[in-house]
Amino acid sequence: MPGTGEKSPSAAATPSRRTVLAGSAALGAAGLATTLPPAASAAPGAGRPVTGDPFTLGVASGEPDSQGVVLWTRLAPSPLAEDGLGGMPGGAVDVEWEIALDERFRRVVRRGVERTGPEEGYAVHVEVAGLRPGWEYFYRFRSGRHVSPAGRTRTTPLPGVLGAGLTMCFASCSQFEHGYFTAYSHLAADEPDLVLHLGDYLYEYKPQVYVSPDGNVRDHAGPETETLANYRQRYAQYRTDADLRAAHAAAPWLVVPDDHEVDNNWAGDVHEKPEIPQPDFLQRRANAFRAYYENMPLRRRSRPRGSTIQLYRTVAWGSLANFHMLDTRQYRDDQACDDGWKVCEDSADPARTLTGDEQETWLLRQFRRSRARWDVLGQQVFFARRVNASGANSMDAWDGYKGSQERVTEGWLDAGVRNPVVLTGDVHTHWANELKANYADPDSPVVGAELVTTSITSGGNGADSDPAQDPNLARNPHIKFRNNQRGYVRTRITRDALRADFRVVQRVTEPGSPVSTRASFVIADRHRGLTEVSPSP
Repeated sequence: MPGTGEKSPSAAATPSRRTVLAGSAALGAAGLATTLPPAASAAPGAGRPVTGDPFTLGVASGEPDSQGVVLWTRLAPSPLAEDGLGGMPGGAVDVEWEIALDERFRRVVRRGVERTGPEEGYAVHVEVAGLRPGWEYFYRFRSGRHVSPAGRTRTTPLPGVLGAGLTMCFASCSQFEHGYFTAYSHLAADEPDLVLHLGDYLYEYKPQVYVSPDGNVRDHAGPETETLANYRQRYAQYRTDADLRAAHAAAPWLVVPDDHEVDNNWAGDVHEKPEIPQPDFLQRRANAFRAYYENMPLRRRSRPRGSTIQLYRTVAWGSLANFHMLDTRQYRDDQACDDGWKVCEDSADPARTLTGDEQETWLLRQFRRSRARWDVLGQQVFFARRVNASGANSMDAWDGYKGSQERVTEGWLDAGVRNPVVLTGDVHTHWANELKANYADPDSPVVGAELVTTSITSGGNGADSDPAQDPNLARNPHIKFRNNQRGYVRTRITRDALRADFRVVQRVTEPGSPVSTRASFVIADRHRGLTEVSPSP
């Protein structure tokens, strides 16, 4: 470890992530052999030697704090194996890991060995501690003679430290069949400090069930995901995409699932089509949660217990920002009025909940305790009030749970939260919304902002639109922007402002499509409203 007098490397001296990601494979076993001890001999109970590269699914990191981070990989020399075990030969395997201050791993600060096996789906979770606050690190793994690509990660600043700012990107809804994950590669090239994924990381359907308007460009492997083997295989297939692997390797991630990680529009104990009996739904949910944990860089506290998983939590970035990551599926009441877009009196029932009572109480307590400059909700479904041409609301969004919507809004107002910002996925479209104390009153004050990311691929290519001609904005004057192209949102968070760039790719049905910024908005400290500014490159 560096001494206490060592200074954090400046941006000018820090190699770009593109250099790291392009060069990590070239370092190979020769680079690793200079720092790690010789590969450990097979431990008692270990399986047969692994043949073929086991690191086809890449590496990831997540859940950073000021002292450490989670490192992740999963061994799968044959990712699409139907048993979900990635072609591993069986038995336990020891996987070595190391984390360094430099991309060539000449200054290694931590190393160790983790054992994995079929019970874990050959996933590896390493909770590294004892690192320096606000620091950049590089990590990799070895199994036998095989060395993983390198990833780049970082720790958060110490509590009480505002720091120089944070570049954070967030994304949602990546349907493998609908297009190529080019947006993920552009996200990686933006070199974020942190990535939030807000759900629908994968889709559960069997091939050619969910067809994009532009046609599907590739097929899912296997049937609709129901068994543990199905879900493991589907995660492995998604991770074979090089652009997704690049995004994971570029920065630590914070993740929350939405519906498709289990079943479309599920709610609590209710599956998508309750009129069709599915007596094993809770077992399916348990399978889905187990595979989700195995394939995400989550801490052990999120290890599922049967059909439940602990996912709501707050991750602090010094005193600059609190990221309150929400679970809006597991504890919600069933959608009112049989789901869909409805004019539905039941949606206003204050007893109905999207978050569940326990999570809501926790969130309101987090608001009261917060001393952060920015309080950011990382969550899944549309938060602002939104009506369609028939005057209906979406029963799957916060509008279908107006009591929850109002209590959370009142909670940050009562707590005096300085800058509340809601981040959202799910709807496959970019939106920028001002949040109101009373949506029925045009003169009601703006009490927060919502930034909604479009999909990575879901829905196909989409199309550009003119906000001035968009009837959604005319019906909902608190909505300031909407765009139906594919991409993600890039933010820059400082003590003075949060800037959001709505990034779009031209097409997802062709690989390598260029990216541009369709619109940019700024939320000034203590202002809460949205100001449109000239788009960034």
